[in-house]
Amino acid sequence: MSNIELALKERIKELTCLYEVSSIIVNADIESLEDTLKAIAFSVQKAFSFPEKTQIFISVDNMNVGTSHVLNRSVELVSEIAIFNKLSGAISAHLNHSNFTKENFLNEEQQLLNTIALKLGSLFERVEIRKNEMSLKRQMEHADRLKILGELTAGIAHELNTPLANILGFAELLKDNLENNNESLADLDKIIQSAIFSREVVKNLMFFACEMPQKMTRVNIVPSIKGAIDLLDATFRKQEVKYIVKIEDETLWLKADTIQLTQIIFNLITNAIYFSPKNGLVAISTFQTDTAIVFKVSDEGPGLSSDALEKVFQPFFTTKPTGEGSGLGLSVVHGIVSSHKGTIVATNNPSKGATFTVTLPK
Repeated sequence: MSNIELALKERIKELTCLYEVSSIIVNADIESLEDTLKAIAFSVQKAFSFPEKTQIFISVDNMNVGTSHVLNRSVELVSEIAIFNKLSGAISAHLNHSNFTKENFLNEEQQLLNTIALKLGSLFERVEIRKNEMSLKRQMEHADRLKILGELTAGIAHELNTPLANILGFAELLKDNLENNNESLADLDKIIQSAIFSREVVKNLMFFACEMPQKMTRVNIVPSIKGAIDLLDATFRKQEVKYIVKIEDETLWLKADTIQLTQIIFNLITNAIYFSPKNGLVAISTFQTDTAIVFKVSDEGPGLSSDALEKVFQPFFTTKPTGEGSGLGLSVVHGIVSSHKGTIVATNNPSKGATFTVTLPK
């Protein structure tokens, strides 16, 4: 076979490879990227001069695939893979060191690898964009559900306020008429206490629905944070939980309702204490950006399941055992944060535990 025929044959193999790889990428499923990379590796292998002797390896975005599980001592061609202009991996071709030298690779084969590397970079950029779109969509759907839930909650709370006020009012009047009837007075006290508890639940629901009146003033939040930590110091010691506090500045000014701000701090810290194991560490930090104050509370507890991450700010949702929590604490925090035009996000830590991050605009 002449040199021209050999060159033409190699060129046809390269073009066939590029066509196959393009088809694989077009039909790629982001849920099975490893299979896609394997198919690309085997397609590239066929395009080389010594396909039976050539091993192709692709390493990108924490995935490693190849046409062989074993990489012998070899000579190689390498082309780097960049995702959004950031080096994120490589595609390489290998020939056994004892039988081949680097001169056995064709210049066109390096060019082929370079082209495949560009296509792989584009594939992973598309995957990243798709993941971001899906994440944003989930966040918007979650926000819409919370908004609808807030509207329903506000309506229910308003409807319950009047009958609860009537129950409390008439119960107090009856007490005056039953001064000498101890048994009836005891029953009335139970009614009153239950009504007061129910009123607190309604008040918390209204916090979630952003329906509580506010007194917004410009305040330095550092004393509020330190004051809450001082008051909770005994709780930390009782539960045998350690804590660390990191406050970047002694003055962090914010326009907020001081009482509601304290509720945010108390609820998040007490929640972290509850879920922390003995000798666990709660990390409390706050800092400012140009436009906002950020307050974080992290624990070393069990973290949150995917279902809990979706529902953690909904009223009456709780991961605590029955009788140990009403499921309103975090929904109250969410309502207060929303009423201050801020955001709150719950995430699991890389090792263990969860972090709640509150961002409030200055």
